[in-house]
Amino acid sequence: MTKRVLIVKNITHEGPGLLDILLREHAIESHCVDLSLGEDFPDPVNYNALVVLGGPQSANDNNPSMQLQLCLIEQALHEEIPYLGICLGMQTLVKAGGGKVMKCPVKEIGFSDPEGNAYCVKLTETGNNDPLFSGLGRNFPVFQLHGETVGLAASDMELLATGKHCPIQAVKVGKHAYGLQCHFEMTPAMFSDWCDIDADLKNMDSNVLIKQFENIQEEYISTGLKLLQNFLMISGLV
Repeated sequence: MTKRVLIVKNITHEGPGLLDILLREHAIESHCVDLSLGEDFPDPVNYNALVVLGGPQSANDNNPSMQLQLCLIEQALHEEIPYLGICLGMQTLVKAGGGKVMKCPVKEIGFSDPEGNAYCVKLTETGNNDPLFSGLGRNFPVFQLHGETVGLAASDMELLATGKHCPIQAVKVGKHAYGLQCHFEMTPAMFSDWCDIDADLKNMDSNVLIKQFENIQEEYISTGLKLLQNFLMISGLV
């Protein structure tokens, strides 16, 4: 039976990035839909794994598209379909699983916080022992692009990684559904596009942003590829 991954984009320019490289490398079939273009969110039960990417929407939006997305993610959780959510995709995961989505105390944009310190996430003890982070260290430099955060439900949710301003940076819901608030999937080409498109990034100095990415690019890409490879292994796809 052909193994397939469903990739859901919430906005056109936020694509799978490094994940796409691995899917091609392992000859894994994928089906990508773009909800911002009005494309349908397929039934996740027909796929071996579900990946939901970022976007400017809120998991609290009360429109048909978001309500359907939450419903289908809840269905994926019930069916124990391996799930990876990035940024908005983490927030929709937590919301669908019974948690809350709320305004972040500090809007996190770019590679460094308002004090000029590099954004970094640190694994909890649970995260350090989770297969998603197998073969990686305890701390990672990351890219951030979000104004909302989550509150975890009392049961069935585990905190895997923390950050200074936004404490919840990686979560696990159930057996193998994961959410990442920060971005591990960016390629240099994606980042260049985001700097030209995203309103928050356009208000920043693009030369500084590009230099900051160049300074961590080797570690960032290595970490992202390993983490995404781990997710494919958890999903039974490699």
